[in-house]
Amino acid sequence: MLSRRRLLGLPLLLAARRALAFGDQARLTFAQVRHLGRWDPRPDGLSRLAWEISKRTSIETSPLVKPIGLADPDLFRFPFAVLSSDQSFPLPADAEIASLRRYLSYGGFLLIDDASATRGGAFEQSARALVARIVNGASLSRVARDHVLYKSFYLLDGPAGRLLSTSDLEGLELGGRVAVLYSGNDLIGALARDSLGTWEFEVSPGGELQREKSIRLGVNIAMYALCLDYKEDQVHIPFIMKRRRI
Repeated sequence: MLSRRRLLGLPLLLAARRALAFGDQARLTFAQVRHLGRWDPRPDGLSRLAWEISKRTSIETSPLVKPIGLADPDLFRFPFAVLSSDQSFPLPADAEIASLRRYLSYGGFLLIDDASATRGGAFEQSARALVARIVNGASLSRVARDHVLYKSFYLLDGPAGRLLSTSDLEGLELGGRVAVLYSGNDLIGALARDSLGTWEFEVSPGGELQREKSIRLGVNIAMYALCLDYKEDQVHIPFIMKRRRI
């Protein structure tokens, strides 16, 4: 049987080969979920994240972001999907929920990013209602600080984003992995640039150090989405400890 790593077309392993699923090239392209709300609040943020991932890791990325509906069969060509807004959004139709559930069960990953960075706000309420529909009655759970997501590439001590409204990332686990990750701090907003190439938003309270941490968190999330827990393998411990000393 093929491992999930091969099925996702992991660029680290398949750089010169055709991927076996989620598309025909080993190049990470973000899929941005279109919904009936304001679905693209940070138009340049994901492109910037793709650039940072390509610059800092061995993952090949595309600067293009694919807007896509949950019922679109092409969703299954993209291992990493993003749902974002700064306001509430209507729950998807039953057929869209079923498609999303199937996508996640087949190994897809969904990042839900709250562009409003408002704790308990309208978007967060919609996001939690969506999770409860993906798995009947399910809820988001805190991602522990020792989770591999915080050390999949960089060693991080917690979440980041444009604002620090929440002190933790939250997730929904399916089959022993985090398949849905919720960020309440406008992670993508910390990476967005305007038409002149300058940062679109200030980050608070940590300034540029917090922005750098946001970029690193984005890289870690991408590495986790593609590689899962490979950094937990014993063979990687010396590398992890070396990075810890830097």
